Parts: sequence; C-alpha cells; structure tokens
Amino acid sequence: MSDDRHRELPLLAIFADESCLGNGREGSNPGGAGGVIEYWNSRTERLTRFDYWVSEPATTNNRMALRSVIEAFRGISRKGSKFRVVFTSDSQYLVKGMTEWVHGWNARGWRRKGGTIENLELWQVAVVEAAPHLVEWRWVRGHGGHPQNEYANFLAMRAAREQTTSVALVASGFEEWLASERNKGRMTAEPDPFPAGRPFRPARALPAVTKGSLTS
Repeated sequence: MSDDRHRELPLLAIFADESCLGNGREGSNPGGAGGVIEYWNSRTERLTRFDYWVSEPATTNNRMALRSVIEAFRGISRKGSKFRVVFTSDSQYLVKGMTEWVHGWNARGWRRKGGTIENLELWQVAVVEAAPHLVEWRWVRGHGGHPQNEYANFLAMRAAREQTTSVALVASGFEEWLASERNKGRMTAEPDPFPAGRPFRPARALPAVTKGSLTS
C-alpha cells in the first residue's frame, strides 16, 4: 500500500495490557485483558476514547496478551472499517510474535523448530483479526508510569478479579481514573499525545491465514 493510502486511512492508538492472578502457579489462575482505544474526532475536534476488557477463569499472561489484540481488533472492525493502528503493549511476547515469529511459523505450516507453538490458535486468530489493518506494534516498559498503559493494566486487573467482559467497546473512564490517581499523588506523567504528528511505521503485512489452517 502506498504512503498516500497510508494517510487516507483513519488513525487509531490502542494501549493494551494483560493480567493473570497467580500466573505460573498451580491451580486455576483467573486473568484479564483490557485496553483503551483513542482516535481524533474531526467533527468535535476532540480526542475520543473507548475501553474494552475480557476475562478468563483459568489462563496465563501470554494468553491474555493475545486476547488483548483479538478483542481490540474485533471491536474496531465491526463495521468492516480499516485503520492505521499504533498498538502499544508491555508484552514482548506479543510484540515480537506479531512482528517476527508469525512469519516464520506461517512459512513452516504453523510449526516452529523447537516444538509446538504455545497458544497456536490464539496466534492465528490474532493474525486474522489484525491483518486487514496497517499496524505499528510498539513495546512500552510495564508499570513505568505510562498513563494509558497503566490504565489498560487497571482494566485488565479489574477484569481478572471480577471475571467480567465488556462485550463491545464502551465509553472510556480514562479521564476519571487519571484524575483519581492524581488526587492520590500518583500518575504525574502526561498521557502519550495522539500519534498523528509523527511518522507512522507499519510493520510487515501479516501472513494470510485461511480458515482451513486454523486449529480447532
């Protein structure tokens, strides 16, 4: 796709995080994933935000990182729209997977040299959901005071504790959460500005995954 076509697609910023209570311990570990989606509304000339979250009763951090991608792209794709997306996560597993690993796995028939692929079905679904869009995958250090990432962590942890799911995108509570955090003397950093003013660097196009190749 040409640079001109890049500019024609609306731009979204997605900040996502995952949580697993007791990750790695024996027994059932409830988990959640959540995120905040931002876009510039040209009609109101304001930044508009939506939230989403999802939970599982027995899961892992890595599974929920992938769920954070799947739910985000399902949410923005409900009307068949296509976007430029800057997707920010603190999961290196996710960012490396979507920018590097999936291409090698796909070339080998969704196998890897060292054995089976962890969370294979979720990887394939994540690729299918994200593929229609142009995506720049960004990593941010977790729990570093990054407001949008910390808010995504708040959504993920709440979903894990309460075992709730947003079902669809909902009006964001980011501003209220940020004000509450600042009243407690926390979260002094400014939110990331909307990325419209910087170069958009989409990752390599995701591989095509046919329905027949999806695991059951």
